Amino acid sequence: MAQPDHTDFPDHTDFPDHTDFPGHTDFNAFMAGVLRRNPNQPEFVQAVREVAEDVCGFLADQPAYHHQQVLLRLTEPDRIVSFRVCWEDDVGAIHVQRGWRVQNNNAIGPYKGGLRFHPSVTESVLKFLAFEQTFKNALTGLPLGGAKGGANFDPKGKSDREVMRFCQSFMTELHRHIGADIDVPAGDIGVGAREIGYLFGQYKRITNQFTGVLTGKGLEWGGSLIRTEATGYGLVYFLCHMLATRGEDLKGKRVLISGAGNVALHAAQKAVALGAKVLTLSDSGGFIHDPDGFDQEKIDWVKDLKETRRGRIAAYCAAFPRASFHAGQRPWGVPGDIALPCATQNELTGEDARTLVANGCIAVAEGANMPTDADGVHVFKSARLLYAPGKAANAGGVAVSGLEMSQNSERRAWTEDVLQQDLQGIMATIHHACQTYGDQGGGYVDYVKGANIAGFKKVADAMLAFGVV
Repeated sequence: MAQPDHTDFPDHTDFPDHTDFPGHTDFNAFMAGVLRRNPNQPEFVQAVREVAEDVCGFLADQPAYHHQQVLLRLTEPDRIVSFRVCWEDDVGAIHVQRGWRVQNNNAIGPYKGGLRFHPSVTESVLKFLAFEQTFKNALTGLPLGGAKGGANFDPKGKSDREVMRFCQSFMTELHRHIGADIDVPAGDIGVGAREIGYLFGQYKRITNQFTGVLTGKGLEWGGSLIRTEATGYGLVYFLCHMLATRGEDLKGKRVLISGAGNVALHAAQKAVALGAKVLTLSDSGGFIHDPDGFDQEKIDWVKDLKETRRGRIAAYCAAFPRASFHAGQRPWGVPGDIALPCATQNELTGEDARTLVANGCIAVAEGANMPTDADGVHVFKSARLLYAPGKAANAGGVAVSGLEMSQNSERRAWTEDVLQQDLQGIMATIHHACQTYGDQGGGYVDYVKGANIAGFKKVADAMLAFGVV
């Protein structure tokens, strides 16, 4: 029987020679294949490149993984569901948005990942987030696969009834593809307690089931204590482990934070509680710099501004006149010891990174997903900073989401003390895994490499066990 011509199978060349894996040369061929299969998807390609840079070298002496093309399989989502979302505004006008759910990989558990409602949402953004989520969830040690979803809908400026109608229309389609043992979404940018409530209500109405199909629910109807705080708190717990490797702690450290949402505010709260001086917060309009630092009263003021009054961060300066607002800018030019980017992807550029290094910054931990661009990552690595990628540092949120799923399955609620202890233990476990695979000697840990390899290995081992599926 004639052998097939491999030119008919363009993806065959992603790893050119299955019997001889030379390592770095295969990285270039692999990325060429990723680019070819995913045109015009820069965010997804960026996320894959960051992982592949570390994993391809690891695969060089791990023939079982590359013979089974595990990394290649991981870069193809299990499925992508795209659908129309029609809704009616308060004056009777009809709007049409696009919704997605990207189910990337469920090798170690049901799909798990947030829903994002924002005008910037595209298939590329959601594929990058689902890809990252796969490794982040693996690092927690919990049995969770990776997914992400959302829509190019902007809740800002919409009435509660408009948001409700959109969420109901979105869930009318999404409910076909999710379930407590299939795919469990949560909140993300633009999807908070209000949106989760509307989504869950519609799911319950359609299916006639009360199950743990969403996390981030209200405490009265199946939610978990500290879920709101978990990502920000976990970020600071991870940061403390990083600092401890160099005999440092947070006391007296000047901290720069971007964002003014859930992650940023709870990271600020925990950092202040541990003795740090938080100097900045931001939103899409610019950043505020408070030279006196944020105390709990000021953090609560911002929380009320953003969550209740739905205002802009610039209003802070009227209430606290010593603060200054910098329109259209990001906070990375303010001198500080620690940077916590907690807003959105690619908000910290290579130029910003060089500024932080020049100003004496000693640690950067990502509260958002991929907030540092590729140039910035290389700057931090070259400077041998304490630098933690989001898939490790901001995993506290999904960790407590996993704990919420467990509580829903048991039909019980755990105490805050138990959850805090579990969260701290999970973040310590993730830090240890990053150290194990990222130790470069001389006291330097490459947390990016450590997180990528540790997360990849757990998912890859499960995929090998299942055969080629």
